[in-house]
Amino acid sequence: MGESDRSGCSHRLLLPGSAGVAMMLAKDEQSFCGVVFNDVYAASKFAMEGFCESLAVQLLKFNVTLSMIEPGPVHTEFEVKMIQEVKQRDCPGADADTVHYFKNVYLPSSVDIFEVLGQTPDDIAKCTKKVIEASSPRFRNMTNPLYTPIVALKYADETGGLSVHAFYHMLFNLGPLMHVSMTAMKYLTCGCLRSRTVSPN
Repeated sequence: MGESDRSGCSHRLLLPGSAGVAMMLAKDEQSFCGVVFNDVYAASKFAMEGFCESLAVQLLKFNVTLSMIEPGPVHTEFEVKMIQEVKQRDCPGADADTVHYFKNVYLPSSVDIFEVLGQTPDDIAKCTKKVIEASSPRFRNMTNPLYTPIVALKYADETGGLSVHAFYHMLFNLGPLMHVSMTAMKYLTCGCLRSRTVSPN
């Protein structure tokens, strides 16, 4: 655990259980982009976003810089196993339409996104190392620049309708097209796409 004083010196605070530059918190990009069927999970990440933004201002008074690491999808064996298990589960209490959209629309799209755009744990570790070693670490550090257009889409329209309708059409109306596009990207890039998404620069 580090400490800070009022002498004007900048300090780095390491929290037990997490690596840090000043104070560093890891969360994912659902902190500002909600994902269908992930409402409770996204809500917890939105809470972290507000917590960090509020705390960052307060900590600057004590010369402590707070940095966030924000990964997108991370492709791991655990994620693959979890999706396979979820596919086999019953959904007691859920109506047939919801179960259909979850298993036959959302899960296949999720698999495509994780396989094509997902980073590896090593990618996230490299990004974290860059932030730790930075002389002036940024507040927000998105590890996957391929997600930048998605974030920009949300803030391009102050009413919020643009991103909501875009995500809706991508999932429910253009799902098959998205699957074909993702499959093509996977084979054309030979898995190289993920290796080029390490950020921040």
